[in-house]
Parts: sequence; structure tokens; C-alpha cells
Amino acid sequence: MGAALFYHLTRSPAEMLVPGLLMRALDAGWRVELRGTSPERMDWLDQHLWQSAEDGFLPHGRAGGTHDARQPVLLTVAAPDPDPAAAPAPKCDAIMAIDGASVTAAEVAAHERVWLLFDGNDPAALEMARKHWRDLTSAGASAQYWSEESGRWEKKAER
Repeated sequence: MGAALFYHLTRSPAEMLVPGLLMRALDAGWRVELRGTSPERMDWLDQHLWQSAEDGFLPHGRAGGTHDARQPVLLTVAAPDPDPAAAPAPKCDAIMAIDGASVTAAEVAAHERVWLLFDGNDPAALEMARKHWRDLTSAGASAQYWSEESGRWEKKAER
């Protein structure tokens, strides 16, 4: 059973954290769905990922292509299945949700890792993250809350 890791960003934007987390996931042999809410934002992030990897290459692709199943990181703008009991076999090992994209408790259970990154300086994003926390933990998903407020990542809560 996986866990949902909530990353409360207060010092840096999501696009600064995403490449490092993705590289670690790829090093672990995981395939990752990077889930957002806006096609325009995902287009921008697609370009950013080509330029941000330490070695200059972070393999990924946008959903909807002919090689989606072969992408180590697949950028999507997809909503999870609204049926919380639905847990199809994961097409990936991990999900990274940004910009308020949601995940279900069934997805948390079916994946090695789920990250939810949110901007702690945006009241709407903060409230959305709180809602996701309540929804996931009340549905029985394991969750951890991490904050960078002190200047380094610290685990502040776990359920």
C-alpha cells in the first residue's frame, strides 16, 4: 500500500521540486504520472522538464501520444475515476499531482507513491490541499505532510 505525501511549498515553486522528485522516482525504476489541471500549464512544464534535469535530460512525454505506455514520466490533465472503489491496475508506479489536481484513496493504495505538491502561499491551493488531506485520510489512505517552511523539508504530520 502506498502513501500520499503532501508537500507544502513555501519557499520555492513546484517546478523547482518536480525534476528532483521525478529523477529519484526514475532512479527507483518507477514510471510516474505527472498530473496537472491545465493543458497550458502542462505544456509549459513539458518544456521546463526538457531544460531542468541536471544531466540535461529527464525523459517524459505528454499524454495522448502514440507512445504513452512507454513514457517514464507521462504528463496528464486527467481527473481520477470518481468511483472511490475503482482501483484499476496502475499504468504507472507513482502519481505526482500539482496545481490542485486530485487523487483518490484507491489510487494511493494502488501506487508505490503519490505526491501532492501545493503552494502554501496561495490560500485557495492551501484550502484545496486541506480538502485532499481530509478526503484521503477519511477514506483510509496513509498520508504524510511535509513542509519546507524552516528552509529544509520536515515531516510535520502523518496519518
